[in-house]
Amino acid sequence: MNKTYLFGCMGILMMAATMSSCSNDDDPTPGQDTAYTWTTDGGLKACDHLLFGEDGKDNAEGKVIGNGDQELVFKGKQTLKKGVYTLKGWIYIGAGSELTIEPGTVIKGDKATKAALIVERGGKLIAQGTADAPIVFTSAQAVGQRRPGDWGGVIICGKAHNNQTEMQIEGGPRTKHGGNDDADNSGVLSYARIEFAGYPFKADQEINGLTLGSVGSSTHIDHVQVSYSNDDSYEWFGGAVNCKYLVAYKGWDDDFDTDNGFSGKVQFGLSVRDPHIADQSQSNGFESDNCADGATGATPITTATFSNITFVGPKSASDFQNSNSYITAGSYFPNNGSGLGKFQAGMQIRRSSRLNCVNSVVTDWPIGLIIDGEKGDTPAQAKAGKLRLQNIFVANADILGSDANKCYEDKEYDYKAKAVKADSQQSYSHTFFELPENNNRYFADKSSLMLTDGKGVGVAFMPQSGSSLFGAQNFSGLDSWFTPVTYIGAFNANDNWLDGWTNFDPQNTVY
Repeated sequence: MNKTYLFGCMGILMMAATMSSCSNDDDPTPGQDTAYTWTTDGGLKACDHLLFGEDGKDNAEGKVIGNGDQELVFKGKQTLKKGVYTLKGWIYIGAGSELTIEPGTVIKGDKATKAALIVERGGKLIAQGTADAPIVFTSAQAVGQRRPGDWGGVIICGKAHNNQTEMQIEGGPRTKHGGNDDADNSGVLSYARIEFAGYPFKADQEINGLTLGSVGSSTHIDHVQVSYSNDDSYEWFGGAVNCKYLVAYKGWDDDFDTDNGFSGKVQFGLSVRDPHIADQSQSNGFESDNCADGATGATPITTATFSNITFVGPKSASDFQNSNSYITAGSYFPNNGSGLGKFQAGMQIRRSSRLNCVNSVVTDWPIGLIIDGEKGDTPAQAKAGKLRLQNIFVANADILGSDANKCYEDKEYDYKAKAVKADSQQSYSHTFFELPENNNRYFADKSSLMLTDGKGVGVAFMPQSGSSLFGAQNFSGLDSWFTPVTYIGAFNANDNWLDGWTNFDPQNTVY
């Protein structure tokens, strides 16, 4: 053999070997030399790194968040570079720790471990996506096989006030929330989607799509879409965080649930229901409590203010029936202990809540408004002018108002007898809604709203020029945080803040 040829071949082979050894794609154990520091926190394993290999071993180049344990505490500061990761188990971002997620990152929640990302008091999540590169938390199941409740969800906890002093977060994790710092900062969640989350661990103890426990006002939340949550899309337990541009898409239970003294502000929100999916507790657009038993002395009181919300209910389907034979969840039934029930109201305010909602529109719900007095004193607070429901349009509801949970009659309710009164007077909810000073309007149908599907959402939600929604707004009494606009509901005729970052077909998206 020619020596020049032989040496040339050997050189090529050596170069190839060198190139192969430098390639992360081909290195079976990249990042294994990175030193991980292991400790404990509250009896759980704790680590200053979050990434691991599929084998659960330390691997700074790994694509698994979590080491395989059901619970792991992150104690450090780390940035997840843009990429696709699998979240396994309950991952706690502990006090003093900070996780940053780059725009365009996809995190898939593992079904077997009911994965959840949990920000504890004093921890921070910096998830700042962009309109062109949102951050996505979704199911790890394959296209066509994703269901509500495939994984746990995102939980953020802080040190702001709630009316129970210190609370255990709903859903099973160890995390507590609450304190006395209403300006507390838990980080950023912006241009982000949360899909197929919300696992029901036991009755009335579910992880929601996005759970916010005593989150403070220095936390930045905007442009968030929660889709196919297995419980509430959003639930606030106390806190003072302010949020803009929220989408609740085809959730299981309530779209926006407020509890335990939530005092923040929310502007621009869209909720859309799948007519075949409703919870056994009866699903609402708003469900608002001050506390579970309605105690009137629990302070701070739920006084959050929502403006420019658009609620599109199940009656958007022309064949809708509020019955068990119709509400089956179809291919989205998760078979994880979730129970199906009926749809109820666009807005249910109860248990001593003083929720405020203005400049908003409710279409296609069986009931428009429930001011519920079965527990607590919400009707008394409404009569005393302590809650504000003004400049609200309700259209295409079966009835405008009801006074009690699971009561589908627009008649005054006798709470002692637990039945509507025999004199057939309109419900107090109906009467309150139509008080002249509230400037609300009820439409038997929604034709004058002139709504269209402006984004392939599948329902009519966006007003066209000439809609009665234009010019009906009133921002008096609202502070400067709210953006004054010339319409009620979440959208203008030519402005669609859904562009770029939302996804209304997550089932068929290849991540």
